[in-house]
Amino acid sequence: MLPNTGKLAGCTLFITGASRGIGKAIALKAAKDGANIVIAAKTAEPHPTLPGTIYTAAEEIEAAGGKALPCIVNVREEQQIINAVEKAVKTFGGIDILVNNASAISLTGTLETATKKVNLMMDVNVRGTYLTSKACLPHLRKSRNPHILNLSPPMNLNPMWFKNHCAYTISKYGMSMCVLGMAEEFRGEVAVNALWPKTAIHTAAMDMLGGAGIEKQCRKTDILADAAYCILTKPKTFTGNFIIDEVLLREEGVKDFDVYAIAPGHPLMPDFFLDVETDTTAMKQERYGAAQEEKKLSRSQQEGADGAKVKTESAAAEPSGPVAETFRVIQGAMTEEYVRSTQGVFQFELSGDGGGTWYIDLKTKGGSAGFGKPPVTADVVMSMSSADFVKMFTGKLKPTLAFMSGKLRIKGNMALAIKLEKMLSQLNSKL
Repeated sequence: MLPNTGKLAGCTLFITGASRGIGKAIALKAAKDGANIVIAAKTAEPHPTLPGTIYTAAEEIEAAGGKALPCIVNVREEQQIINAVEKAVKTFGGIDILVNNASAISLTGTLETATKKVNLMMDVNVRGTYLTSKACLPHLRKSRNPHILNLSPPMNLNPMWFKNHCAYTISKYGMSMCVLGMAEEFRGEVAVNALWPKTAIHTAAMDMLGGAGIEKQCRKTDILADAAYCILTKPKTFTGNFIIDEVLLREEGVKDFDVYAIAPGHPLMPDFFLDVETDTTAMKQERYGAAQEEKKLSRSQQEGADGAKVKTESAAAEPSGPVAETFRVIQGAMTEEYVRSTQGVFQFELSGDGGGTWYIDLKTKGGSAGFGKPPVTADVVMSMSSADFVKMFTGKLKPTLAFMSGKLRIKGNMALAIKLEKMLSQLNSKL
């Protein structure tokens, strides 16, 4: 862990989304120096599922040695931002640091993302960051060592980071473009940088996305708090940088990263927008494998004089092993209730051992599952490796997580894909 130096004593930090998670962790680290923290977040009343409010965060900040000013701020509302900035200046005499941490996420494809979700991500991530920066900048310019820090990624134009969640990517890169533009515009006056984690960070949002057990693949928010502290204590000449937490902390001399792990020694999940060489190679191979299977199947269909012949070929080539066993269990667990509540047909393009095309029909009377194309057109087509498919159906890999990390590719009805996840949680006990 990075020790505190006392450099933020008396500094005023305006942090959006500071009632929980990463924002609160950065606030608590600064509070240990005796900093003033403006908690600009919208949770004033306890949330039914998420921990913490601006008031509970204020108590923790005060207990850590800082001064807290809780302000109800929804960054979609410009007047609420302006009011909080004015209150901060009146209370603490100015603003030295702005941390744009508030963020909204929806990992959905273009056709599956509701307009209100697109608006939410653009309003919170891009517009909220822009307007909060705009409101704070006149005060930041008066500070001795002012900083803006956006929790946003380096801009990686690999199409893989756009195709599964285009709107989310655009919104996060919008925050990063604010760094590019404002760092240059206010060079010499205000430092503007971006910070992003190398691995997944365990927050309430990650619990919702990944489900139970996901925390083992994550690091604590402390790693981002330490990296942010390191950036915010640098001179204002340190600007226009896109910083990865682990890279920076290694440069600062941190050697033990197990202290940041929820489960030391457990493999960590890389975060979005960072290409991990080995992972990308594996994904390319998986894509190639799936394409080869598709070619084989289309050849067999061309050769077949009629549908019956194609069916015979598929049955003859039916693989055995974990994938086949999983589908046997699924077939045995089918109920009218599953079919009635799901009303969807799922096709799986699997690469690797036991791969090929498989299906689960939860639309036709009674339902069915097995090898080959489904009896009717699929609503959802999922592509992944056989090994990951088995992990997914035995509860070792959450579908949302597989999708986030690029292991699962989904085409078609995203709402139905989410319904399948609910069914999986009920099936896991039998698999």
